[in-house]
Order: sequence, then structure tokens, then C-alpha cells
Amino acid sequence: MKKFARTLVAAAAMTVAGPALATDIIVVTHGQANDPFWSVVKNGVELAAEHTGVNVDYRAPETFDMVAMSQLIDAAVNQEPDGLVVSIPDADALSPSIERAVAAGIPVISINAGSDVSKSLGALLHIGQEEFAAGKIAGEKLASLGGTKGICVNQEVGNVSLDQRCEGFAEGFGGSVTVLPTTNDPSEIESKVRAALDSDPDVDTIMALGASTAGEPSVAAVKAVGRAGDVQVASFDLSASFLESVAAGDATFAIDQQQFLQGYMAVDFLALNAEYGLMPGGNVPSGPNLITADKASQVVELSAKGIR
Repeated sequence: MKKFARTLVAAAAMTVAGPALATDIIVVTHGQANDPFWSVVKNGVELAAEHTGVNVDYRAPETFDMVAMSQLIDAAVNQEPDGLVVSIPDADALSPSIERAVAAGIPVISINAGSDVSKSLGALLHIGQEEFAAGKIAGEKLASLGGTKGICVNQEVGNVSLDQRCEGFAEGFGGSVTVLPTTNDPSEIESKVRAALDSDPDVDTIMALGASTAGEPSVAAVKAVGRAGDVQVASFDLSASFLESVAAGDATFAIDQQQFLQGYMAVDFLALNAEYGLMPGGNVPSGPNLITADKASQVVELSAKGIR
């Protein structure tokens, strides 16, 4: 009888305690998971989900569309997740939705874009790089290598982070800089860069804002007009092909913001917060790191694997 009673008490205790509730985290960014850059972010998100055991859902609009993105954030808020990760390329468009999440008591971490507005919107912290500062560092480096006249290839004009990259590049470079607006179509970018080089032979520096999107076609454009070795090409972010160009001397450097860390740490931090109430006390800088020829070959394999 006593044994039976002990069994009932144990069963009751298990019923009261119950299994741990599932932790749900939703990630909403402005970048599609099939984009080479954002696929690395998603890889980080998925590995963190595997390591922590939380449920994670990655969402993004089909194109760079702030209305659609705000709707995705609103839908996420309605699901009452245990944590929300967002990028903030346009604070004016996205702030109402993000503030709604914060008001609902949902812990929010921003990644990639929005370091300057993250705290004011109520996010717990931001994981990424200071885009203006990164652009300035790149501009200073390219100027020190002899650059005097440059173009900044911007595939998403209106994306505050990309605009800041160009602005920082112009300040650090110090010479003449023209912003070349394009779409995300690499063939269009190559065509426009070729036209810019043909129309102005004094252009000796190209700053691309995405390696696979703009950096690779910029390298191709320089070769097509016969100016390889005369025009410096640098790019934000990494791709295996662009890193190979850096290693071969066809490109100058790439700027690594380690976006894998942005996806991984955001999910990891929110999982720890849900489980233990833990959270770092400030923003986490994931970059910038300049990947020059002496480092490029070491990073190519990891870039091809979707980690760098």
C-alpha cells in the first residue's frame, strides 16, 4: 500500500511539473533565404536551433518590400512567440510593427541592419556591424592603396544599411565618389559597371555592397573592359568566387561581417533568455573584418559551405 501511495505521489509530481514547454522563436529579415548572403544567416539560425532544441521559423518577403516585411512581423507577433529576431533596413516602415512586438512583451533582438535605431525601438540588443564605420574603414584602405575616383555599387538604394555603407566609403575614401544604383540582378550590375568604366577612364576604385550580387559582376566588368590590375574592386560580404578573385589579385579585399554569427547568436541568446532569463548587456559587433589576399584562400572553403 505504501509503495502504491509513493507511486501516486510521484505521478502527481510529474503531472504538476510536466514536460518543459516548447520554445518558439521567429526570425523575420529583409533577405530571402535563397540569397547567398542570407542563406548563411539562415544556416546560423538553423544550427542554433539544433544546438538549443528550440523551434525556429525563418521568414522574409519575396523581394525587398518593407510593407510585406512589416506584415510578416505583425503575423509573428500574433503568434506570441518566445522571441523575435528582426532586421531593420527601414526604421520608418518597420518601427510600428517592432514596437507592437515589444509592447506585447515579446523579447526582440535585431540583426544585420538597424544598429542605430534598435535600442530606441525597444530591442534588447543588436548583432551586426556599424555600416557607416565599416564603409569608412574600407574607403580609407582603398585610398591608402592609391584610389582617387570611385563608384559605390548600391543594389538596394533606400536600404538604410547599404546607403550608410556608401556614405562611410565616401568619407573614408576622400576622393570623388559616385553612387551607382542598380537592382539585384548581377547581369545588370555588370553592364552598368562596364558602362561607368567606359564613360569615365579616371574611375580607379569600385566599392560593391554584396560579394555575389555586386562584387563578382564588378570584377567581371573590370576584366571585360581590359582594366584588370588598374581598377581596385572591394566588396562587403563574402562569396567563394569573390574570395578566389581576392586570392588571385583580381579583387582587393572583402569585408566580412560574419553574418552566420548574427543568425546563430540571436537564436542562442533568445533561447537562453527563455530558459534562464539570460541576456548580454549590450550590442554585439560581428564585424567588420577585412579579408585580404593573405587570408582569402583560408576562408573560401567555409564560404562555399555557407558558414563565412
